Amino acid sequence: MTSPSSSDREKVVSKLPPWLRQELKIRTAQLRVDIQDAVSQGINDWTALASTPSPVTTTGAESFSTWLPAGQWDEFRTHARDRGVSLIQGLAQAAQLWLEKNPAPTVQRPSVVRRIVVCNQKGGVGKTAITAGTAEALAEDPSSLYPVRIARQLALLTEDDPALDRENLPGLGMRVLLVDFDPQGHLTKQLGQQPAPIGGDSLTRHMAGEGQGPLQDLIVPIPDDRFGDRLHLLPSCTDAFLLDVRLSTVRAREAALERALAPVESEYDVILVDCPPSLGLSMDAAIYYGRRRPAEEPGASGALIVVQAEDSSADAYDLLTSQINDLRDDLSLDIDYLGLVVNLYDGRRGYIATSSLQAWMDIKDPRVVAVVPDLKEQREAVRLKQPLFVYAPKGDQAVVLRALAREIS
Repeated sequence: MTSPSSSDREKVVSKLPPWLRQELKIRTAQLRVDIQDAVSQGINDWTALASTPSPVTTTGAESFSTWLPAGQWDEFRTHARDRGVSLIQGLAQAAQLWLEKNPAPTVQRPSVVRRIVVCNQKGGVGKTAITAGTAEALAEDPSSLYPVRIARQLALLTEDDPALDRENLPGLGMRVLLVDFDPQGHLTKQLGQQPAPIGGDSLTRHMAGEGQGPLQDLIVPIPDDRFGDRLHLLPSCTDAFLLDVRLSTVRAREAALERALAPVESEYDVILVDCPPSLGLSMDAAIYYGRRRPAEEPGASGALIVVQAEDSSADAYDLLTSQINDLRDDLSLDIDYLGLVVNLYDGRRGYIATSSLQAWMDIKDPRVVAVVPDLKEQREAVRLKQPLFVYAPKGDQAVVLRALAREIS
């Protein structure tokens, strides 16, 4: 509970049933309203009613404190006594009345599906973990609260830094498709799914114009209550190792991924593509897919580049950005950088890690949008073939990835 900055409020203590208190927490977070203001407005509306509302179940009511304008609680006591209801019942009715007058906001759907291409030519930087974690954060239940890491200074992002804080916020509730575009299939396997069999239908076949059925038939849900039916996966296929060879004979090959995914785009708000560690034709198709489309806002889609705080990541970054810039120039495309994610960071590794992090921070376009710590939870989730947000939903990595999802959404 936030205490007021002014002196014209007084602290009051009463009781509310846990379910009602939780609903208040969620709704005020959804609407970005302070609980004390919601309770105050609810009391004002309750006292203005011509008759007493229906009773609210208050079984198991627990202590609840808030700050109200001076004199409002005394006035509320008088109205409750006149109406013949207890303070607990009256407060519950006031809270319920505020909830009814302030419904939960609907999730804002983008007019153009957002396309996030997660990439780096260097393998082993954790692109797959960032792709999966960002998608999971985007798809979480908007009617529940989850811890999100807030940093006043991103440059100070270390595990024990006092500049870090956590805030419980509603899930984003996006409909998300994960595309495993890497023939190694790490994303598919990490989420407990199976790659498409050789000889069967696959994304590769659809990109080559040889699809055997609707692409939708290949997509599988990632089951968990926190995702509802909002998080889906297009699994990898082993024949993707041959994708560059097959694309070399395809007309307008840069648009091959876009043509393949077009039939399912309307079903999603965000599509994240987990790219291979490659600079070939398949990477051209992924970059092209993330370009800015007509009538699309700058920064809605684009490239999210995953790096580590060490020297080889910088070399790979230069190669990737050169490819992106060449494609921009050759095809006159608008390709936005959504940011840099410094992954698997551990400042205890000394000067190389800290100086490399500072070097990434010094780049202003694209800027660093997240620093994700190197912790065991992600590795354990991979071993168990579970989404990170199912295995360790309150861990530091999940908390940072929720902040990343909000930073780029």
